[in-house]
Amino acid sequence: MTSLGETPLLAEYPAFQEAIVKRPIRDVIADKIAMLIASGILQVGDALPSERDLAVSLSVSRDAVRSAVQALAARGILEISHGARTRVLAADVGPVMVGLAQARAVDAYDIDSVHAARMLVERQLVLDAALRHKTPVVKNLHQLLNAQRATLNDPVRFLICDREFHVAIYQASGNRLLADFATDLYTYMMEHRRRAVAQQGAVEQSYHEHCAIVTALEAGDGEAAAAAFSVHTGRIYATTQMLLEKGVRKS
Repeated sequence: MTSLGETPLLAEYPAFQEAIVKRPIRDVIADKIAMLIASGILQVGDALPSERDLAVSLSVSRDAVRSAVQALAARGILEISHGARTRVLAADVGPVMVGLAQARAVDAYDIDSVHAARMLVERQLVLDAALRHKTPVVKNLHQLLNAQRATLNDPVRFLICDREFHVAIYQASGNRLLADFATDLYTYMMEHRRRAVAQQGAVEQSYHEHCAIVTALEAGDGEAAAAAFSVHTGRIYATTQMLLEKGVRKS
């Protein structure tokens, strides 16, 4: 029997070793952009935000964004044109995991089930995030709010910022499993969500709701943060349901 002193533990469990290997930031950002396409936040023909704006939205450097875009262009997913905005060329980005499931897997469920699950899970995540709130987390949320404020007239760019904002709060809870589950729920019927945020005043309303959430989290008031999140999620449910019903009537 081999002792721990003779054989490194990681050598016997290579999966552990792979888990702690840091991935190049280019690959991380490329996966994020691919996920935005797979989940429907970005669609074929959409122009990507500028390199600078995308870097701000994702809280990374412009060099990281540039490398990621070039990698996706090499795969035929994005089209880079000199003198014009980079555009989404293909929707097929291969299998992409959002949280615990592949992109759009949650769309197989009915809206009431997804909403009930989201309300339950998000409440716990927000309560935990309020208890664990730390200066770096709050600082990041304020930076994300600043990025959102610059997207009030750009619904697609806002959705990119919006996802980063929600995921940041989920992860601030410290419960990775629930955070991943909530991230899956967040992407529900994203094509309809795109239409909803394109309506007059929708982005600004979401921004103000986000501000209320951050104010409560910064104060460490979990109940107030959960209540503000409930208002926000409830409005998303109502607008998504309205668009789904319109789609049924048209068909």
